Order: sequence, then C-alpha cells, then structure tokens
Amino acid sequence: MHRIRIAFARSLSIGSVLIALCLAACGRSEQQAAPAPDAATKRAAEAATAIAAALSATDRFAGDGEEDEWRHPRAVLRFLGIEPGMQVLDYFAGSGYYSELLSRTVGPSGSVIVYNNPGYAQFAGDKLVKRFADNRLANAKVVTAPTNEFKLDANSLDGVLFFWSYHDLYWQPKEAKEPMGNPAQITAMLFQSVKPGGAVVVVDHVATPGGETAKVVDALHRIDPEVVKKDFTTAGFVVDGTDDAFRNPGDDHSKLVFDPSIQHKTDQFVLKFRKPAK
Repeated sequence: MHRIRIAFARSLSIGSVLIALCLAACGRSEQQAAPAPDAATKRAAEAATAIAAALSATDRFAGDGEEDEWRHPRAVLRFLGIEPGMQVLDYFAGSGYYSELLSRTVGPSGSVIVYNNPGYAQFAGDKLVKRFADNRLANAKVVTAPTNEFKLDANSLDGVLFFWSYHDLYWQPKEAKEPMGNPAQITAMLFQSVKPGGAVVVVDHVATPGGETAKVVDALHRIDPEVVKKDFTTAGFVVDGTDDAFRNPGDDHSKLVFDPSIQHKTDQFVLKFRKPAK
C-alpha cells in the first residue's frame, strides 16, 4: 500500500508538471498568435498624437488658441488624414492659422506650402509675415503668386486644404480686372499635383442652391456645395466623404458670412475629394 501511495503521488506530480507545461505552451502560442497593430492603425495613432501635440504646443502663434473653438482644427486635420512626413498645401492660407498646425503635424520629415495670391497676402498683412519670421516653422514654404502663375510638381502632394477660401476662386473684387482664380484650371492643376490616393478637403459656407455662383459669392461669400462637387469631379477627383463638424441648421443661408449675427457660426460643409489610386 505504501508503494502504491508513492507511485500515485509521483503520478500526480508528473501530471501537474505536464499540465503546467501545457498551459505555458498554450500561453506562448496565444501570445505569438495575437496580431500586431496593422500599419494603418499605427499611422492613425501617430497622426492623432501629432495633431494633439500641435494643438497643445505652448509656443503656438499668439491668438491662435482662441480661434480653435470655431475653426474645429482637430476634426479638420483628422478628416484630411494628415500624418507625420506628408507634403501638404494650404491653399489661400491667409494669415496661416492652419498652415502652422499642418506644419507641426507633418513634422520635420514633412513640408507645407503656404500659398496666397497677392490679394490674400495683403489681407493677411503682418500676421503672416510674423508667423513665419526667423525660420519659425522651418518645414513651411511661403509662396505668393497670382493663381494662374502658381505651379506645383506632378504627384507631389499628399493633401490640400481650402478653409473658407474655395469660394473666393469665383470672387472678383471690385478693383480687380478678373476673378481671384479659374476653378476649372485650378482643380485640374491640383489633380495633376496630388499623389494617387491623396486628398483635398474643402471647408466653406453653405449657399442656397440656385443663382449664378459668382454673384452669390460676391453678395454673401457663400457657395453651393454641389458646385464644388462638380468642379472637383470634373477634374477627375471622387467624393470621398463629408463631415458635419460645422453644420448649423439655424443659419438660413441668406446673410453675408461677415454679418456679426452669424460670423463664425455659419452653416458650413466639409467635403473630401480623393484622387483615385489607379
């Protein structure tokens, strides 16, 4: 009987060891089988971190932080899909609020073209000059040129942003001899300049459908989103989504966007256009 007890104890001990080894092996197998984050997930996480860092930077240009509430930068940058290392264009950048955030988000391995025509550069004034003085944002290149003289390399851009500025391509200031730009020529140029798979995001003030676009823009500085869609799809882009961050159903679309009762609170559309990958 004593020998039986010893044998039984030994069998229990050996069994326990085998079970432990099996569990350990199973654990290693499960660990090995756990999928690593895919490249897209990793890039998205890196982009979110970069955007957050750009917005929280203590050395942002004076006054920019006060505009965050009505410019919705986190939503816009995420929707555009900006990531570190990208080459991007801020079209009609004005004083460069978004140019700075783009510069900080793409980082030293990326670059930003800060483009204004002479009218926009004059309107931006000293603020644009001071923002980029002393090589403050080293990866940003400020370009001022008439729209018909502004040229870009083919397949050179990952992203383009028009923030409250696309409608001005249709606008002809009273002292000007011609409109600020030719939408058909500019969208065609952008189609050639954006890389396959790259995107253009347009944020602008909603206009009621109908009427001549140039006259609506001149009167209200608004534009029908269907006009914008037609411009970009005619150039070869495809509509790749919308965002509701700026929608305001209380805006009846009849007021000039600079009217104090609606300024910074207009009903706005956000459209993404993508150049087909193939």
